[in-house]
Amino acid sequence: MEYDPEVMQTVMQIIEFLGTFAFAISGIRHAAACQFDWFGGFVCGVCVAIGGGTLRDVMLGVTPFWMTSPFYIICTLLAQVFVLLFAHSLKRLDNAWFVFDTLGLALFTIAGLQKTVDCGHPMWVAILMGCITGSAGGVIRDIFLNRMPLIFRKEIYAMASIFGGMLYWLLLELQVNVGVASAATFIFICLTRAIAMKYHISLPKLRDIE
Repeated sequence: MEYDPEVMQTVMQIIEFLGTFAFAISGIRHAAACQFDWFGGFVCGVCVAIGGGTLRDVMLGVTPFWMTSPFYIICTLLAQVFVLLFAHSLKRLDNAWFVFDTLGLALFTIAGLQKTVDCGHPMWVAILMGCITGSAGGVIRDIFLNRMPLIFRKEIYAMASIFGGMLYWLLLELQVNVGVASAATFIFICLTRAIAMKYHISLPKLRDIE
């Protein structure tokens, strides 16, 4: 599908910046709940914000996105300042971490999808890379916090990313504008996570062989 490369690059940068901010807040909030100090919170925020995208870029054989501009690190610093300034307000919002985590998942899934397509890979690879971009940072965060990664537990998380990637693929195949496809994918992933959380929808658990 044809689109203006400069416009698409600008859109992808905006998505990555917003995703970085959202994921950084999520990571810092989780670190705060575990009583990490300021440095520990920043490290956790950075790992969530750039972990998935770094893994994606290494697998695609390109320079990791955060090494091309200092803005991603600055964005994480701003996220930490945001959490410090509004800690009490965020604490009163029981689902604040869920909101930022979901926004980051949706935004980074889209960034991973489009970057993989731009590198010339088939869409099935793009769907996997979108999932890695959106969820790998959270895995790193949970390992740092010494707990079972969220994507391996009952919540619909990585599957929301995969289904969102499939929707993105379908829309592009139908010649839908890439901006509209991105917006629809973002809304779909957010709604999928919200509905799954509200109605306690999850994948079946594996049963041990006796």
